[in-house]
Amino acid sequence: MKNTKSKYRDPQFIARTFLGLLNGQFLTGGNVVNRLPFLFFLTLLVIVYIGNTHYSEKTIREADKLNRELKELRSEYITLRFDLMFKSRQSEVAKNVVALGLKEPVTPPKKITLEQ
Repeated sequence: MKNTKSKYRDPQFIARTFLGLLNGQFLTGGNVVNRLPFLFFLTLLVIVYIGNTHYSEKTIREADKLNRELKELRSEYITLRFDLMFKSRQSEVAKNVVALGLKEPVTPPKKITLEQ
């Protein structure tokens, strides 16, 4: 029966590799060529991490900008709504239409009924 266990799963191999990293033997001698794929992988992870950080900071800044704009637009909406309510009152409308030559009637309206 063959032992098909991978050397990378062997606890002693892992311990030796980790201790080699701690002792500074990671890039010595012939190990450099063997470790290049791992170094490229780490470099790729660092680049992705930096890019992700920049993207998230940009998104946060944009969200803050949109929140400030939303507050500003909300306050403008409230102000315009108040102005519209004020200008649509009967006394204000009567003041504004005097310039057009119109005046407010003083007699109440009469109901017209038709007999059949």
